[in-house]
Amino acid sequence: MLIKVCGMRHAGNIAQLSLLRPDYMGFIFFGKSPRYAGEMLKADVLSAIPANIIKTGVFVNASFELVLETVTRFGLDAVQLHGDESPDMCGRMKATGVKVFKAFHPKSRDDFDGTQVYEAVCDYFLFDTPSVTHGGSGRKFDWSLLDEYTGSVPFFLSGGIDVEDLDEISALSHPQLAGLDLNSRFEIVPALKNIPALRSFLAAVKS
Repeated sequence: MLIKVCGMRHAGNIAQLSLLRPDYMGFIFFGKSPRYAGEMLKADVLSAIPANIIKTGVFVNASFELVLETVTRFGLDAVQLHGDESPDMCGRMKATGVKVFKAFHPKSRDDFDGTQVYEAVCDYFLFDTPSVTHGGSGRKFDWSLLDEYTGSVPFFLSGGIDVEDLDEISALSHPQLAGLDLNSRFEIVPALKNIPALRSFLAAVKS
């Protein structure tokens, strides 16, 4: 099970999380998010992250040019497109050599039909709880919907995951479930992660 910890911003917190070796570390470049990395994030802090942790930038309806500039500036390895980005946008980003996540917020089985046109241009999908804030709501995703997804692209599960979900997570058996996206339920305040809680959770998931 791959683990992505998203919404990082503070240099010391980033360094502490790096010691836990999550598979992915996410940085939000959406100005309306309380976890917006903005100018607080420095390129040299990201360059110190071990190479086996995939640095991921999260964007919402940003232009191709802005995403590419941010990827170059911070040395990102992946992008997570969390808005209404088109398959063309995903394909253009994938052609630059970065991994591409495309987020979806399904409410019913029919919503999964919209993922089909993205299958050739994304490395992963991410299924998150519908919210006006484009993620980070802390509300649980309806896991019962996962059985309705029959696509070929592996996905990350997001939306209010916390330590109380360990048993339910271990019972999940969807063939395309690749990983978990952790964020708000492991925070002291927005963008400051609870490292002991994450250490315990990662150890349990990886065991």
